[in-house]
Amino acid sequence: MADAEHQSSSLPEDGIASAPANHSFKVPQKEISMVPDMGKWKRSQAYADYMGFILTLNEGVKGKKVSCDYKVSETVEKLLTLLDTLDRWIDETPPIDQPSRFGNKAFRTWYAKLDQEAEALVLAVIPADKSAAAPEIAVYLKEAVGNSTRIDYGTGHEAAFAAFLCCLCKIGALRVDDQLAIIFKVFDRYLQVMRKLQKTYRMEPAGSQGVWGLDDFQFLPFIWGSAQLIEHPTVEPKHFVEEKVVNDNHKDYIFLDCIKFINEMKTGPFAEHSNQLWNISAVPTWSKVNQGLIRMYKAECLEKFPVIQHFKFGSLLPIEPVKP
Repeated sequence: MADAEHQSSSLPEDGIASAPANHSFKVPQKEISMVPDMGKWKRSQAYADYMGFILTLNEGVKGKKVSCDYKVSETVEKLLTLLDTLDRWIDETPPIDQPSRFGNKAFRTWYAKLDQEAEALVLAVIPADKSAAAPEIAVYLKEAVGNSTRIDYGTGHEAAFAAFLCCLCKIGALRVDDQLAIIFKVFDRYLQVMRKLQKTYRMEPAGSQGVWGLDDFQFLPFIWGSAQLIEHPTVEPKHFVEEKVVNDNHKDYIFLDCIKFINEMKTGPFAEHSNQLWNISAVPTWSKVNQGLIRMYKAECLEKFPVIQHFKFGSLLPIEPVKP
């Protein structure tokens, strides 16, 4: 993870956002249409800012419990209201009877509502003087909940939600002192809503590697969750395969909460249904787990064409190369 230090942080230190007052926003679009385009992505300002955002949050959460004290800003409260709305729409859109067990078509009805309301939802979160950013930022919100054609969800959708939060930082709606609340409040609530979507509409894992992937649906909570556990006095990586340790600590540690969810959803020996995670339990320290997961995230998600071909680039996360 030697390159981590060279990543720029997207969280404004003093409320001065990365986007200047006269910034011209634009609706994001796809730019990576062929495998050779991947070089453009890795050299882009979007990649540097996205990774900088992930790593800034990773640093901020090291050694912190979910139950620790942290600031909850007005923007964070508004984001939780937005996610509560998405949750309520699931209750209002029950799955339909259909012959196919997976991919319940009621998801398309739920998604159509989000597609229609996304801009208004974003306008309710951002400062009034930044309302011009709403059409741009709303695209990432719509991309963050799964694909309505395939009725699937995967790490590319999760990345769109991180990009959505990163954009909110770039316009100054979220700030550096929001970082714990971004993970412990906002991202946690997002995870709950995504799990409810996955269960309710029996969504397929997008581009799943099956037993060889880290998890069918998520990746970021394992990165940030492993950072939380760095230098924990008693819980070591080898303990997360023990049910008692997971049940006793999952409310304070996101990594263990993800393991609990896997245990509830999958049957059979852990080593068989979650082989990659089982291998991680043999790593001696959480610091090494964290560094390894960041490398794996870059290699298995951010450097994979099937994931990044769907990523959209606008003015806040631009495809243009990083300025020297």
